[in-house]
Amino acid sequence: MNKVNLQVDIGGLILKNPVVTASGTFGSGLEFVPYLNLNELGGVVVKGTTLLPRQGNAGQRLVETSAGLLNSVGLQNPGVDYYLKEILPELKKYETNFIVNISGNTVEEYGLLAEKLNVPGVAALEVNISCPNVKAGGMAFGTDPKEGAKVVKAVKQNTKLPVIVKLSPNVTNIVEIAQSVEEAGADALSLINTLLGMAIDVQRRKPILGNIMGGLSGPCIKPVALRMVWQVFKAVKVPLIGMGGITTVEDALEFILAGATAVSIGTANFRNPRVSAEIAAGLEQYCLENGIQDIKELIGAAHS
Repeated sequence: MNKVNLQVDIGGLILKNPVVTASGTFGSGLEFVPYLNLNELGGVVVKGTTLLPRQGNAGQRLVETSAGLLNSVGLQNPGVDYYLKEILPELKKYETNFIVNISGNTVEEYGLLAEKLNVPGVAALEVNISCPNVKAGGMAFGTDPKEGAKVVKAVKQNTKLPVIVKLSPNVTNIVEIAQSVEEAGADALSLINTLLGMAIDVQRRKPILGNIMGGLSGPCIKPVALRMVWQVFKAVKVPLIGMGGITTVEDALEFILAGATAVSIGTANFRNPRVSAEIAAGLEQYCLENGIQDIKELIGAAHS
């Protein structure tokens, strides 16, 4: 055997391989062009985009922890109109899928964003109902099954694109949220967003982050993320994009075996800007070495 089928289907969105980059860690994708060929990836999830430009939170915004990263960026971005006019035309030069992560302060804002982004060049929408670093919207929608469902319905009514809903781990029962947004029409789910955390400067005796609390990502959250993918896979029928601390091919395989159809690479991009492409190549090599003709044979295989 010398060929492996790595193609997967995420709620109607076909990826050439199951590796995408996580929103907020890869910019629009253009920032990484000097380091890797974007065409090697299954997709790029563009940084969180809002209806109007956002300055984000006051500094300090980042803290490196012993096994991860705390951030409190607060969805800084130039707004959807700038994205459509200045960024999207440049992205159309590449043969991969650009998925736009959207975030709103109200249900109505999510609907307006979906309508504006229903254009050629945008492959799908990732609906962020789980950002822990904003005061309005964000995680407030992702911790209430009814509110999360309202957002999904508003987005679905305003777009023909596949709708992927990004779930928060900062809940008591992630399965309840997953089932609610699936029932509301989500075509796929991505999980997990960051865990709420904080750090304190012992010399100043003050919190380090300007926002006091932020989102924790990186290898330290992988066991939590993996557990949630495992639980949600058994509870829903839509495909999952698994993420949370994936830094190696073996990490990616764990998520796929737990039930993820695709994986998303986040914090690891800051240490190695080529890591996403390397993981995609590594998955193909693993399949070749183990007689796997189609990567889909591995999805959820650990459950059997």
